[in-house]
Amino acid sequence: MPSLVPLIETLRGGTRENVHSGAVAVVDTQGRVLAHAGDAHWLTFSRSTLKPLQALPFVQGGGVRHFGLSQGNLALLCASHNGEPMHVQQVEQILGKAHVPWQRLQCGCHVPYYADLGAWPPPAPGSYDERHHNCSGKHSGFLAYCVQHGLSLETYLDPAHPLQAAIRRDVAAAAGLQEQQLAMGIDGCSAPNYAMPLASLARAFARLASGKGDTPYTESFALLADAMVAHPELVSGTGRNDVALMQAGGGDWVTKVGAEGVQVVASRSRGEALAIKIGDGNKLALFAATVEALEQLGWLDAQQREALLPWRHEVIASIKGAPVGRRRAVFRLER
Repeated sequence: MPSLVPLIETLRGGTRENVHSGAVAVVDTQGRVLAHAGDAHWLTFSRSTLKPLQALPFVQGGGVRHFGLSQGNLALLCASHNGEPMHVQQVEQILGKAHVPWQRLQCGCHVPYYADLGAWPPPAPGSYDERHHNCSGKHSGFLAYCVQHGLSLETYLDPAHPLQAAIRRDVAAAAGLQEQQLAMGIDGCSAPNYAMPLASLARAFARLASGKGDTPYTESFALLADAMVAHPELVSGTGRNDVALMQAGGGDWVTKVGAEGVQVVASRSRGEALAIKIGDGNKLALFAATVEALEQLGWLDAQQREALLPWRHEVIASIKGAPVGRRRAVFRLER
């Protein structure tokens, strides 16, 4: 079975222009592959889909109660946010409760994603900082964990740091893997990130979303999933895919997108999750393939189908808005 298969193609003037290949894995909490396209066990970096799992040591260690974090604060720990005021406010609350200045954040600084919403003029250098970084919520949780457990704040991103060792342990356990089966790389925010089989990533999210009787993580899974579905606008932000999907899911779907074409959607009621990876990292192809996979799985009702239609990005338009091509799914899930 080939690792990658064509998932999405684009046509311009009736002639095929691009083909975006990838893989899809649909998995239950026990790790059984229920459906797939391409290699369900293709090794892929999790990127920001890992964030809810990276929060496990903090939640498992009683950090939510210790610092009195709100549900919104907890959602920010799982976020790839826009850097909007509502996101920065949550970051400041988390750091304030841990008595850590924002200057201790080691995620770096980039133009906040809200600039993509059409802000004009774009934010000027000096008007944003590490708090606006899309990963600042995750890093705030990292710092709070270190404060609670008396660990170094200077080296919290070192793979050998006790925090990162705890994250690797819990990520592996949630995915049903041994620690040595995780391939490590460094993410864009300088934190360790892990590659794993696509099916293992889906399994971790199926467990996160359902969580029922899933000791020792039952309570932590429930807290994280509840926070994400209650505050999808904090997990991503205005105009973003995660908020659109979780709102369409009506409390049943726990979703997270990551850089370079990876996304996971889990159903709480079904105890299942789909993980998808686009080989060339194309975002529009990723979103279109995700909606198509949900359709083929029978997860969409008429209202959800209508709500997610824009994320299929079916029409390719010119700068003037005239239709010049189309984007379509070309895969079928095998069961």
